[in-house]
Amino acid sequence: MNKDYGCDMRGMLSFQILWLLSKNSMHGEEIAEEIEKRRGKKPKAGTLYPALRYLHEKGLISGEKKGKTVVYSLTPKGKRSVKAAKEYFLRSFRDILEA
Repeated sequence: MNKDYGCDMRGMLSFQILWLLSKNSMHGEEIAEEIEKRRGKKPKAGTLYPALRYLHEKGLISGEKKGKTVVYSLTPKGKRSVKAAKEYFLRSFRDILEA
């Protein structure tokens, strides 16, 4: 069964962005800093912003311009997507995480 989890589970960047935004609305630099804390490497703007654009085009996130900064939030569709992606991730990797 092919489900649309709203993110590319191979690279995990979209999933990670959705998960972070499920916790708090953030602007791009905040997202990059949070990813750096977890991965040890900050994503480049040329990687992060196309992913944000993709998630926006899919209707999973929205962006609200505040001055020169865009603050991203999950849409209702994004909330459903991150829940489905998390369930998929746990089903796929539970045994690895428990090892």
